[in-house]
Amino acid sequence: MSGVRVRFAPSPTGELHIGGARTALFNYLFARSAGGDLVLRIDDTYLERSRSDYIEKLITSLRWLGLEWDEGPYYQSNRLAEYTREAERLLADNKAYRCYCSAEVLADGRSEARQENRAYLYPGTCRNLNEDQEEAFRKAGINPVIRLLTPDQGVTMVQDQIRAEVSFENAYLDDFIIIKSNGLPTYNFASIVDDLQMGITDVIRAEEHLSNTPRQQLCANALGYDLPRFAHVPMILAPDRSKLSKRHGATSVEEFYAEGFLPEALVNYMALLGWSPGAGGEEEIFTLDEMVKRFDLNKVTKTAAIYDVTKLGWMNGHYMREYDLDKLTEIAVPFFEQKDLVKSPLTENDFNYLKQIIATVRERVKTLAELADASAYFYHDRFEYDEKGISKHFSKDNTADYLLRVAEELQKLEPYDKESIEALYKSISENLGVSTGRLIHPTRLALTGRTAGPGLFEIMTLLGRERTVERLKKAAQYILNN
Repeated sequence: MSGVRVRFAPSPTGELHIGGARTALFNYLFARSAGGDLVLRIDDTYLERSRSDYIEKLITSLRWLGLEWDEGPYYQSNRLAEYTREAERLLADNKAYRCYCSAEVLADGRSEARQENRAYLYPGTCRNLNEDQEEAFRKAGINPVIRLLTPDQGVTMVQDQIRAEVSFENAYLDDFIIIKSNGLPTYNFASIVDDLQMGITDVIRAEEHLSNTPRQQLCANALGYDLPRFAHVPMILAPDRSKLSKRHGATSVEEFYAEGFLPEALVNYMALLGWSPGAGGEEEIFTLDEMVKRFDLNKVTKTAAIYDVTKLGWMNGHYMREYDLDKLTEIAVPFFEQKDLVKSPLTENDFNYLKQIIATVRERVKTLAELADASAYFYHDRFEYDEKGISKHFSKDNTADYLLRVAEELQKLEPYDKESIEALYKSISENLGVSTGRLIHPTRLALTGRTAGPGLFEIMTLLGRERTVERLKKAAQYILNN
């Protein structure tokens, strides 16, 4: 497959949604697997809602995901002359016409259709105006729209690479608007003109655009261009099969970044929303390069994909554990800063200490935000003891004495390292005639305020002798006072 050109054409009216990001990913995988090009186009003709800061966020999000493009970004707002020129050509060929119907007249028609429980279709009122009639409207100061002259019989067939053949009755397409009264193109007209002029061979986009495709095909046919191939990928639905929204958790790439997800994990997860790598295995972890080698539109499903934040969390946790430690430490710094745990720029010693903490903690967390939260007690003593932990571990007889005994022995311990600390706990528990758990559980609570976490002896080593002893004594005093 050579000469493949695909495009990702977001509208800058909001942050990049996971559905849009998945569409960008599928276009990227298709282009790279075919040795083709990916074009980035910004569909910004919806002037009332398009914003430059959203464009910057879109580009930043794509680059964070690692989805680089080959051409662009191109902006529809810079191509208005092209849409006007193509519309004028259709007018000259009598394939389109100017419509002067007022908004009020059209609103009345829609209202009547609703009352009769039928879809509103433009009745073609202005199809056959003569020059005198048009001149009268112009003198009255009415700015017309331009409508495409469409067949009112037969069907328009859409050949879809995922859904096979889909037919649309022409009678229900009506003479739709291609240029609005303010001179701006409608989405369907601008989109297909761009696709045709930019030589796009394959339009891969969300299922919601399938209903736009017959109108775009009619525009292409009227303009005399060859059609691109179309492929409409399935929707992403919430677990209850409703429309995905913020109540189901993060939905934009920026939100996933803010919550501490890794780009590799998010890309891996999105690829499996509607695409199966095949081979009958249970493989789920793929690098971007591996996805490129295995991507095939024939393995994209027709059925909706179900968003599963639990699976995404599991996958992100996997990548957290496998990530290069230096790189993970670097990208984790902003999350530690948000918790007031570190302050940039970090000294070499600060960075190395943070790296040791992350190596210890990352086994049990799923995101960078969780990583920072789970590391807080390494940096400050301002934490409270878990209430359930207090009743379970601090309320038992002799716990304060045990903690003080451990603190006393730790002050004399040489060397102060993980192996020596572990041996000391075993020795003290044998001397006291109690299980090591009887010492370990209250120690963990005393040092971290929590009942679970990474290995206790790793924690004690990282905290150092002085801070460990101080916290044990503080916890013993707390028990005695309560």
